Amino acid sequence: MKKYVGLLPLISLLAAFLIVPLLFMLIGSFQNDQTGAWTITNYTEFFSNSYYYQAFFNSLLITLVSCVLGLLGAIVLCICLLQLSEKTQEKITFVSNLAANFAGIPLAFSFIILLGNAGVLKLMMPSLQAFDLYSWWGLGLTYVYFQIPLGVLFLYPSMRELKKEWAEAAATLGTDSFYYWRKVALPFLRPSLLTTFIILFANGMGTYETAYALTGSNVNLLTVRIASLVSGDVFAKPNMGSALAVLFGLMMVTLMTVVGRREKK
Repeated sequence: MKKYVGLLPLISLLAAFLIVPLLFMLIGSFQNDQTGAWTITNYTEFFSNSYYYQAFFNSLLITLVSCVLGLLGAIVLCICLLQLSEKTQEKITFVSNLAANFAGIPLAFSFIILLGNAGVLKLMMPSLQAFDLYSWWGLGLTYVYFQIPLGVLFLYPSMRELKKEWAEAAATLGTDSFYYWRKVALPFLRPSLLTTFIILFANGMGTYETAYALTGSNVNLLTVRIASLVSGDVFAKPNMGSALAVLFGLMMVTLMTVVGRREKK
């Protein structure tokens, strides 16, 4: 037991900031906000109230689009990176690391400076005047912005394992590059692609600060709805917010389980 004593601070932190809040969230999701009585009304209301499942659908839609575009952009960027020298690759991956962590309020503020109503790019290029940053298009652009560098961080190490000899051997056998990517490269990268997709999906679904800073409550997203229920824009319903968070967690666990089993097969 002595060898585990050093882990007590870590275990205490995990319990205080992860396990205990999770337990309270699970318990609260089965309680009525007004009376505190045990009930499943919070879950049934999610399916009966179109406002709640519309928030879920909106979050799912913008996340899937940003995941697909982010994953494609990451693949293209990694392919371009592999054509450069080692030092240049290290510098660009360092910048990608910074960009992947540059999210939330600072990211929204940067986009407002560039593409807001009086943004620098709009003043320089009048053709951008029609672009509305505070809409679905603007929100999607910011999502893709932080999804691409995050995808690069996870795909780049795997794509470096692709050997040039494989492509040369395929070319020697008379195949084109499309056949090589379809039969050799993509099957080799499939586990990394699936893992990266899950990470991008979780990152997109869990985004709150950027979306709220740009659109407030104008765009009905799941994270924004949970926050409004907890903080109370009109009146607080924290137990309903807990139920939405539990459903979100179940969806993520289901997705990870399905993809994990498919990857093992």
